[in-house]
Amino acid sequence: MDHVAILRKDWKLLPKILSGEKAIESRWYQTKRAPFNKIKEGDFVYFKNSGEMVTAKAKVKKVLQYEIKGVSDLEFLVNKYGDKICLVDRDVSTWNSKIKYCILIFLKEVEKLKKPFNINKKGYGLNSAWLVVGNINQIIVKL
Repeated sequence: MDHVAILRKDWKLLPKILSGEKAIESRWYQTKRAPFNKIKEGDFVYFKNSGEMVTAKAKVKKVLQYEIKGVSDLEFLVNKYGDKICLVDRDVSTWNSKIKYCILIFLKEVEKLKKPFNINKKGYGLNSAWLVVGNINQIIVKL
């Protein structure tokens, strides 16, 4: 199964993924949405900054999913995994208090793509930051 993770460019996470400094991709949600229960070990995640081409890919080493019941759960996750997530803001008191779920995707075999490509997000929602695509070739824009 292939996935596309769309990152905020201003957080400068893509270079950290490529260098190995960011070894865990995290998603923090109010509801169970993609990739919750849709990603597993052995899947591939393709990465792109918002508004740019897909430039990197990684294999999923492990997935952990958490239900957040309170601030102490957030603090636990930030303290345990924050360094490998490369969190921009580690002060959970500034976070959205409605976060109820966390997905941690451990990455391996990270590589910069030799030929970056554009994707067609039609049918996934304009604001979707995670796409579960099945086969990446289905959404590559052919030039």
